[in-house]
Amino acid sequence: MKIIRATDYRDMSRKAANFLSAQVILKENCVLGLATGSTVLGIYEQLIQWYNKGDIDFSAVSTVNLDEYAGLSSEDPNSYGYYMNTNLFRHINIDPRRCHLPDGTAADLTAECLHYEELIQQLGGIDMQLLGLGENGHIGFNEPHQSFAQMTHVVELSESTRAANARFFSSEEDVPKQAVTMGVKRIMQARRILLCVSGQRKARILKEVLFGPVIPAIPGSILQMHPRLTVVADADALAEIRG
Repeated sequence: MKIIRATDYRDMSRKAANFLSAQVILKENCVLGLATGSTVLGIYEQLIQWYNKGDIDFSAVSTVNLDEYAGLSSEDPNSYGYYMNTNLFRHINIDPRRCHLPDGTAADLTAECLHYEELIQQLGGIDMQLLGLGENGHIGFNEPHQSFAQMTHVVELSESTRAANARFFSSEEDVPKQAVTMGVKRIMQARRILLCVSGQRKARILKEVLFGPVIPAIPGSILQMHPRLTVVADADALAEIRG
């Protein structure tokens, strides 16, 4: 595990973007596992800036996103497909046919999970997986549970997760109750993992994830077992971690 300390959100975003851009430069046809949410917005903004300067080329890159809400199409402003198009894909030279998310509108979500697993395998696996961290320790939409979820699956979102995401919807009632998400095993199979965390509200859970017991009640704790985990976090998020 390598912990990179950033002074603030902007610094965290720049440092994290450095790792992603280095991956693309070193392997131009790499597979990036991408995430959504407020934590990674600054990372995508930095990547767009570097693309506009001619410093990075995404033309051969493939992407697979962690998750998608059940029932939302990519045209829905609250979907993660819409988020990715708005905040990254349409601003860079990536081939839309190489950009993949679970289909939250699939008639058979179980079959869609199997299809997504097959897709990732056909791509050769994930070279670098970008992750944020939920306040209850979830990664992707892998919620606290009695066991670690394995591969891509349908998950019932916890009330705390739905409440945290309600700011993106008209009301908490509008937040979908289910999502399709990569499982913990799939995430851990990525060759490299980049965990990005910002803000005082994440300080307690980040300490538990990195230095507490590895238990499914804190899904992110499994990341301790990954041989190539890099954590980029700002001073507020690292407030309870010394050294």
